[in-house]
Amino acid sequence: MKFDEYQELAYITANKNLTFNEALCNWSMGLSGETGEFIELLKKQIFHSKQANRDQLVKELGDILWYLANAALCLGISLQEIADTNIAKLKARYPEGFVDWNARTDKDK
Repeated sequence: MKFDEYQELAYITANKNLTFNEALCNWSMGLSGETGEFIELLKKQIFHSKQANRDQLVKELGDILWYLANAALCLGISLQEIADTNIAKLKARYPEGFVDWNARTDKDK
């Protein structure tokens, strides 16, 4: 499945009865909440010796992707554009691949 196809399918299950501001808040708050649930699984694995279940991690990452897809769509941005832009930024920052000494914040621009 391609990014844009996923984004279209994700939108089918989105609440479309929201104003722009409500939708943007809903998607961004959901993104934050689902990211927190993912982090909670990792925290329990690292600090409570409770092995994170792969299926749970996949589901949480899927929820994160769903909220990201809808937040981006609300802003008129495709997931493909986000992916392409991010890869271009990373290639510019790390032309030879990631190197610890080359990871500088001044390249974040």
